[in-house]
Amino acid sequence: MTDHRVAQRGLSAPVSPQYNGATFETDVVIVGAGGAGLTTALFSRWQGDEVAVLEKAPAVGGTAAKSGFGIWIPNNRYLREQGIVDSREDYLRFVARVSRPERYEPDSPTFGLDAWEFEMVAAVYETASPALDLLTEKAGVQFEVHRTLSPEYYGHLNESVVEWGRSLSPVGSAGLAGGGGRVIVDQLVDVALDAGIQIATDRRVQRVIVRDGEVIGVEATDSHNHLYRIHARKAVVFASGGFSRNPALRSAFLPVPSFSGCAAPTNEGDFVRIAAHLGAELRNMNSMWACPVPLEKVLTSPDEVVGMFQLPGDSMILVNKHGRRATNEKLPYNELAQAFYGWDPMAVEYPNLVLIQIWDERSQRHSSGVKGGLIVGPGEDDAHVIVGESLEALTDEIAARLERHAGATGGFRLGEDFLPNLIRTVSRFNDLAEKGQDDDFGRGSAAIQRALNGPVREEQGRTNPTMWPISGQGPYYAALVTAGSLDTKGGPRTNTEGQVLDDSGEPIPGLYGVGNCVASASGRGYWGAGATLGPIIAFSYRAAQAAHRERSRSAFEQSAGKVS
Repeated sequence: MTDHRVAQRGLSAPVSPQYNGATFETDVVIVGAGGAGLTTALFSRWQGDEVAVLEKAPAVGGTAAKSGFGIWIPNNRYLREQGIVDSREDYLRFVARVSRPERYEPDSPTFGLDAWEFEMVAAVYETASPALDLLTEKAGVQFEVHRTLSPEYYGHLNESVVEWGRSLSPVGSAGLAGGGGRVIVDQLVDVALDAGIQIATDRRVQRVIVRDGEVIGVEATDSHNHLYRIHARKAVVFASGGFSRNPALRSAFLPVPSFSGCAAPTNEGDFVRIAAHLGAELRNMNSMWACPVPLEKVLTSPDEVVGMFQLPGDSMILVNKHGRRATNEKLPYNELAQAFYGWDPMAVEYPNLVLIQIWDERSQRHSSGVKGGLIVGPGEDDAHVIVGESLEALTDEIAARLERHAGATGGFRLGEDFLPNLIRTVSRFNDLAEKGQDDDFGRGSAAIQRALNGPVREEQGRTNPTMWPISGQGPYYAALVTAGSLDTKGGPRTNTEGQVLDDSGEPIPGLYGVGNCVASASGRGYWGAGATLGPIIAFSYRAAQAAHRERSRSAFEQSAGKVS
C-alpha cells in the first residue's frame, strides 16, 4: 500500500526569525516537489542559485506523477516546424473566449479579460515555448505531437484557428492519457539531484518566517513532529498544489458539489491559509480543472483515483436518476463534468450528481483497456461494475448499489421513472445511432470527440464511429460516475513574475507562487490537453528568473550540511 503518512497541519500564522542548530540556509526554498516545484527548482538552479525543495509527502511527484504529463504550449517549435502560424492575437482571442465567455468581446483590446487576466495569459504565450525549449535542452525531456490523438478541444469555435499541435505528449507515452507523468518526474528528479538541488520529503511547510515585512524562510515539520527552519536568501516559492483534497475548502469555495477527484492526497490547500495571514488576495477560488471520476473509487479508495479522460465505447450512454441522457458522452472531460451540476429548482436537487454509465456486451468486449475507463477486461478490478441480464434487472442492481452509498451522496437514489425512461432513452439513442447523427447532443460531431472515443469494434460504412445501437438483449453493464477534479485552480493572486500580491496589488516581499496553489487566469476554461502543466512551466520559468534577481540577504553564517 502506498505510504501517504504526512505531518499534521499546525498553526499557519507567520513567525519571526529564530535561529538554532537545526536551521539551514539556501538561495531559494521551494515548497512542493510536483511538476511546478521541480521545474521551478531546475530553472532556478540553472541560473546559479542554491535550491532546496521541501515535499510534504513521503515521495516526490505530486499530481504530475499521476498524469500523462501532457503540456499545452502555444507557438511551440513543433508548430513552427510544421509551418503553422500561432499568432499572439489568435491565441489571446481564443483563451479569452474559452476562459471568460460571459465577458468575451472580440473587438476589445483585451478581448473582455480584465487587466490582470490579460497580462497573465499574455505571459504564457511569451514564455511557455522558450521555457519548454530550455527544459528540453538541459533536462533532456522530449515531447511530440500526436495529431490524431490530441486535436484542440475547442476546434469547432471560430476563435480556434490552430486545429492541432499546441498539445504535446512525452515521447513514447502514446498520447496525453498515456501515463508519462511518472517517467518525466523521475527524469526531472535525477537531473535536479545531479545539479545539486536538495530535495527533502516528509517536510510539511507549516508557516513562513517574516522579518520586517519580508518573507525570509519557512518552518516545516515531519511526521515525527520534528521542526525545521529553512532560511531563503532570495525567495520562498510555493508550488504545493490546490485544495481539492480538502473537503472544508471545497465546500467553502466551489459553487457546485464536487468530490475529491484525482489530485495528490497532499493537495489540501496549505498555501491558502499561509498566504491569508500575509494579506494575500485570493482569486478564482470558485474554479477547478474538472473531470468525471468513478464514484465508488472516490468513496472507497480516494488516493488511487484516476480521472476519466475519455469514456470509451460506441454502444454506451450516460443517464441521470430519471433514466435520461444528460450530455454528449464524448466531450472533453472538463466540459463533460459540467453536466453533473445541473440544478432542478422544483425538486431542489442535483439530478445529475451521479450519472450512470450503461453499456452492452459489444462495448464490454471491444472497448476495455483505457486508463481510467470503467469498461475493464477479464482479470481486471471490476468491483465498480454492475451487471444485469435485462434493463429491468440492471435497474434493480443500480438502485441497490446507490443505496449502499446513499450516506455519502445526500441520499441520491433513482427516480421512480428511471426504468420506463431508460427504455425510451435506449430506443431513442439506437435510432440516432442507426442514422449516425446525434440530434440530441451532437455526439461525434467534432474531431476531439472522435479522438476521445476509445477502442470500438470497426464497422464498415458507418459515418459516426462514436455511436452504435445498444443491444436488444443482455447482459447489460453499468457503473456510477460523478464529477471530481484534477485539482482546483484558485488561490493567492500573483503577478506575471510569480510574486504573490497583497490586497492592494503590491508584491509580498520574498514570496512567490506557481501552479495550482495560486490563482489561474484561465477562469473556468480548460484551453486544451495539458493546459494545467503548460502554463505552469511558463510561470515556473518566470518565477525562477525573478527570484534570481532578488537581492541576497543572509541572516546568519551559513550552516553546514543538508536539509535532512
